[in-house]
Amino acid sequence: MQDRSVTYGSYLAVDELLALQRPRSEGPEHDEMLFIVIHQVYELWFKQVLHELDHVMTLLGSDDAHRAQHSLKRILTILKVMVAQLDILETMTPLEFQSFRARLEASSGFQSDQFRQLEFVLGKKAPQAVEHFAPETRARAALERRFAAPTLWDAFLRYLDRQGYAIPAEQLRRDVTQSTASSPAIQDTLIDVYRRDPKHAEMCERLVDLDEGIQEWRYRHVKMVQRTIGAKAGTGGSSGAQYLATTLMTPLFPDLWEIRSRL
Repeated sequence: MQDRSVTYGSYLAVDELLALQRPRSEGPEHDEMLFIVIHQVYELWFKQVLHELDHVMTLLGSDDAHRAQHSLKRILTILKVMVAQLDILETMTPLEFQSFRARLEASSGFQSDQFRQLEFVLGKKAPQAVEHFAPETRARAALERRFAAPTLWDAFLRYLDRQGYAIPAEQLRRDVTQSTASSPAIQDTLIDVYRRDPKHAEMCERLVDLDEGIQEWRYRHVKMVQRTIGAKAGTGGSSGAQYLATTLMTPLFPDLWEIRSRL
């Protein structure tokens, strides 16, 4: 007999979810609710993307590239939604944001541990990012685990190695706490993949799509910040849009971009 005690509201914890939006401005200011909802939804999307990336690496570890590509396509669709959410945030004018900005105090998107986790999984390792979070907290523990773990690129190279491609041993044994770096030897192998192996070339293209999707989100994020606060400093002490702009045009998988001129 079906358990009628489970409802839409109880399964999704709707009451608890709707209690998490707590504006701090007096009134409160109308637009603060939108700001909170958008950023909470981003954190949920970050959680889902991390969940999917973990699945992709597990599938690559079991040599199931077909299903791994399916999960990558899901991630790409989520990234498009994340970009579209910036359109909603940009309906807030600079003055509307200023009406409650002081209430953010030192809080900043720079402090999103899940986005830092996402960067770690995708190969951008930064030990100083871990130090921003207090010891013995959920965020610190999660970041330390991700920092010490292989990246998506590592999982892909190990997959190619098991398929018989020439992956240098030093790449397979590399220090995974270091950021992903370009490798001429890997590029030679990837050119071979593109020229002889359409199946695995397609997997490479999905990784390029992922790289491009992250870069698109970063670019739109920078423009949104410029549109909202101009050249003002960020609330967390960063230089705001100026800092965010430095993160642009840095590929996650440089080898997949560098081979383009050689194909």
